[in-house]
Amino acid sequence: MSYLDRAKELAPAIVKDRRVLHSKPELGMNLEHTVDYVYNRLKEMGYEPQRIGGGVCALAGVPGKTLLLRADMDALPMEEESGLPFASQNPGAAHCCGHDLHTAMLLGAAQILKEHENELKGTVKLMFQPGEETLCGARAMIDAGILTNPSVDAAVAFHVNSGVPAGAVLAFQGPTAASNDSFTITVTGKGCHGSRPDEGVDPIAIACHIHTALQELQARELKAGEIGVMTIGSIHGGTTFNVIPEEVKMQGTIRTFDNEVREKLRARMQEICEGVAGAFRGSAKVSFEPAYAVPMVCDRELAAEIKDSLCELFSEKQVRFVDKSFPGSEDFSFIAQQVPASFLVLGARIEEKEVYGQHHPKVQFNEKCLPVGAAAYAYAAVSWLEKQSRKTQEEG
Repeated sequence: MSYLDRAKELAPAIVKDRRVLHSKPELGMNLEHTVDYVYNRLKEMGYEPQRIGGGVCALAGVPGKTLLLRADMDALPMEEESGLPFASQNPGAAHCCGHDLHTAMLLGAAQILKEHENELKGTVKLMFQPGEETLCGARAMIDAGILTNPSVDAAVAFHVNSGVPAGAVLAFQGPTAASNDSFTITVTGKGCHGSRPDEGVDPIAIACHIHTALQELQARELKAGEIGVMTIGSIHGGTTFNVIPEEVKMQGTIRTFDNEVREKLRARMQEICEGVAGAFRGSAKVSFEPAYAVPMVCDRELAAEIKDSLCELFSEKQVRFVDKSFPGSEDFSFIAQQVPASFLVLGARIEEKEVYGQHHPKVQFNEKCLPVGAAAYAYAAVSWLEKQSRKTQEEG
């Protein structure tokens, strides 16, 4: 029986897992029910799971090369408006990004891998991760040792997409997702009466000059082939019409696909803010949020190997490379920073309904993609380990 056929047999269980998780969404690193559910399901399958870094880890196979399969588990801080009978029962939390599907698919893959454990030519490490939306879960699990004992040689992750035809698989190679650095600029002047600006230092005027000056970074300091976006999304200062305030706060984000560009923008931004503010007799301080993401770059060789293996499982029409990257951020980037990684999108569009994008309160996902994702996770691991084993034998 093929991996896809077995996944289709397991579809009722995978759907059940998804709906249980969907109805009880949890946020960030605090996934008590979700972690307990995943832990217990893995125990039922015969695994010896471990709680690590706020998530769950389990191993299948034998000593050898190790491939990590990652699924994120956290929800979004919003109200669900899907109208589904298994919609969120937790006010202020909703699975509107599809992480419940990822978790259910990897549980399905775990069942298949356990059934074929004696055929594995190495180790599969299952990583059920918290805190993707807050961009801190992957780092927490890395710090807790998810990439060691045994050491991980490569990693694979899937993400569903409500706008892509159900069952289609899109593979990325090279620069894939943008970095994400959220920042606050605090501009300090000297408050005074609005009729006597000469007695103060106007932080609102300084903030305007800073905003204009920052645009020059993209226009004049990045090379033609470099991509970097800096956006100021919030400016707040003052409380009334006739008082120049003491302080203005500006908030925004930096997105890039290259770590050198990222570091350049961060450094120059601080220089510009401090310099412009100083020129107008004020001061400016730039602070970056602790939650951030580095650019996600997929290993081209691994991406090709995973794509080829999935073409064996499905068809070449169903699996294809995507030439463009996406401006959103993904904390799988921290895994990809440490080991060769492959990131794939799995289509989950419902054709007969209006399509809403991820993070929309009315978004729905086609559950027909669940066995496809489970089979893809499992077969990608089995196939990659088998190829690595053959390479080792040939080299030996």
